[in-house]
Amino acid sequence: MADEEPVDQKRYLEEACKPKCVKPLLEYQACVKRIQGDDSGHKHCTGQYFDYWSCVDKCVAPKLFTKIK
Repeated sequence: MADEEPVDQKRYLEEACKPKCVKPLLEYQACVKRIQGDDSGHKHCTGQYFDYWSCVDKCVAPKLFTKIK
């Protein structure tokens, strides 16, 4: 077991949690579509992007910390 490469459990847990965060994902995708034609560079979807990943992280955290040794 000492020779095995450690596996990052966070990636697997994130994939399992993404379906629970559909609403923030749809809001982010709607924002991206809405600003697609912006050439000025002033519009962005940073808030929606962070809202989505915050949702995923809140789902992952309790499960991840139980696996950490």
